[in-house]
Parts: sequence; C-alpha cells; structure tokens
Amino acid sequence: MIKKAYNWASSWTGTIIIVLGVIFFVAQAFVIPSGSMKNTLLIGDMLFVKKFSYGIPIPRIPWLEIPILPDFNNNGHLIEGEKPKRGDIVVFRYPKDDSIHYVKRLVATGGDLILIQNKNLILHPKEGNEYVRKNYSKEQIIESDGKLWVINPYAKNHPGIHNDPNVINNGLYPSELFNKLPIKIPEGEYFMMGDNRDHSNDSRFWGTVEYKHIVGTPWFIYFSWDENKKIRWDRVFSTVESIEEDLIGKEIDINHKEGIY
Repeated sequence: MIKKAYNWASSWTGTIIIVLGVIFFVAQAFVIPSGSMKNTLLIGDMLFVKKFSYGIPIPRIPWLEIPILPDFNNNGHLIEGEKPKRGDIVVFRYPKDDSIHYVKRLVATGGDLILIQNKNLILHPKEGNEYVRKNYSKEQIIESDGKLWVINPYAKNHPGIHNDPNVINNGLYPSELFNKLPIKIPEGEYFMMGDNRDHSNDSRFWGTVEYKHIVGTPWFIYFSWDENKKIRWDRVFSTVESIEEDLIGKEIDINHKEGIY
C-alpha cells in the first residue's frame, strides 16, 4: 500500500492532485502588495495563508479565481469553523471584488460599537462594561452615556500599529482617517483596518467584511525582499507573532509613500 501510494504521489496526476489539495484546503501563497500593514507586514513579504483557520473556504481554481464547488452553506465555506477574533490579522476577499485578496487587522466584530476620533480607534465591545473593566487598563478606558469605551485597544499588544504624523486634518486627506461617528458592526461581519493607519484602504472607506469573504490568517513568511530586490533574510520563516515580538522597544519606521493603499 505504501509503495502504491508513493508511486501514485510521484506521478504527474498524483502530484497535481496533491498540490491542488494543499492550495484548496491547507495553504496558499500570498504576496504583500502594499504598505497598508507596515510595519507588521511589509511590501515584498511572501507568506503562506493558513486556509483552515476559520473553516474551509470554497476552493477556487488558482489565478482564475473560479469556484469549483457551489456555496452549499451560503457562507463562502465548505466547512464552517471558528470565527476570527479581535486583533487577528486576516486575509479576506475584497467585498467589492472578490477576486482580490486583502490583508488587514480585525478590530471589531458583530455587535461591537466603534468610532474614530482624532485618529484614535475607540471600541465598546459587545460583551459590555464588565468585560472592558476586566480586560483593559484604566488609562485606556473612557465613559460616555453609561458605556465604557477603550481607546486604541490593540496598539499595546501589536507594536506595528501606528499613525503617520505627516498626515494632518487640513482638508487634503480623507475625513475617514480622522473622525468617524459611532457605528454598530452587523452580526457575522467584521471591521478591518491596516496597521499603517493613515495609509490603509480598509473598512473605514468601504464597510465591513462578511464571513463568506474570510480566507484565513498569515502562517509564516517563506521569502521576503525589498523594492530593490534585496533579500530580507531576517524575515524569512518569521511568523506575525515573532515579528511583533521583535518590534517591541524598537523605533517604528514612519517614512511612508503618500496615499491610501
């Protein structure tokens, strides 16, 4: 049996089936195309996406992005799994064009209230005031209309999150970067933001992401090079967790290309 399995796996047919099986259900290569997640993920990082993190998405033919099976559950997944959590970095399909993949940080889930004030992300989790008291420091908490709100709830644990001091509210930049009225996230949907807050095309501009668009989470970087094709050996085989640990105590690079990307 082992010899037969080996011979089959060594054949062209077996190899193609195995490779497609991995791409469909286990991992898929993804290249960071923009600086919206700088300094956590950089342009030129090539990573594997763990596709079974939040269930098994409907398999699609690589590059053509054509589904090979119907959406039986009407949720974009063959098998529904654990849902993304606040603070996760998530790879998902852009809701306006599901052939395009985005990678952002999930900052609010269904039932949460969020607002943006002077660039600060302010969150009231759906679990309520007692949850806020137990999980956040007093310095992060403010009270308004009987609700406890957390100011910049992810910045402490994820040091790549930052703002560009050169982006100021002078009328030349989108208003969504600076202020946003309170909104309640619909159930089963997620609000995404880039760690490079002032240069990220995210949910502030085009809305929430439904579960059907969720693909997975970054697994590890298998290769990385900068715009000059210089290999960044220190990032090869790194995980998001190890990158964030390395960023602790370091000065964040705030030199950014202009624009929203």
